[in-house]
Amino acid sequence: MNRRSIFRTAAALLATLALAAPWTLAHAADEAPDAMIKRLSDEVLGIIKTDKAVQSGDINRIMQVVDTKVMPNVNFQRMTASAVGPMWRQATPEQQKRLQDEFKLLLVRTYAGALSQVSEESVNMKPLRASPTDTEVVVRSEIRGRGEPIQLEYRLEKTPGQGSGWKIFNLNVLGVWLVETYRSQFAQELNAKGVDGLIATLSERNRSNAAKKG
Repeated sequence: MNRRSIFRTAAALLATLALAAPWTLAHAADEAPDAMIKRLSDEVLGIIKTDKAVQSGDINRIMQVVDTKVMPNVNFQRMTASAVGPMWRQATPEQQKRLQDEFKLLLVRTYAGALSQVSEESVNMKPLRASPTDTEVVVRSEIRGRGEPIQLEYRLEKTPGQGSGWKIFNLNVLGVWLVETYRSQFAQELNAKGVDGLIATLSERNRSNAAKKG
């Protein structure tokens, strides 16, 4: 598996990370961040290997899973805001919602095809370097399969109140952070065309990806 395929496959795991049985908020709030990543990773790998619709890249099925299972475990607003950069604060609430919706669809459509590459992989966790009082941590893991292990890191934050628990807001594959990769791409559109221009570009990319799939 080449470097590009590795990144796509690992990012696909983020895009479908919580394909797991429902997990109550009470348990999620008490769960350690590395334990959460381990549990979700094991479960998602198991389901990808058995769910033919997900494995074949069925966008409707994957989007259903993302909306019902993934989003409770991801701070997607923070992820999108970080990818957009300073101009996020200048966007209206309506523009922010459009950015989140289009970015989510872009991630799902871009990485859906990589799910078919998952076959013999398993997840091994690295020791967590954090103190009990930390509210942001990096959880390190590696995906082991037929080739060299894939180094995979997650940035998580601990959220208070309703829906509390650890939330993912970035992913690092082989030293490349997902959010920063998209931030450099988005910056060009934002500088040239502003927020509405970025929304239009993302929408067009999603339509193009849908047409290619069709």
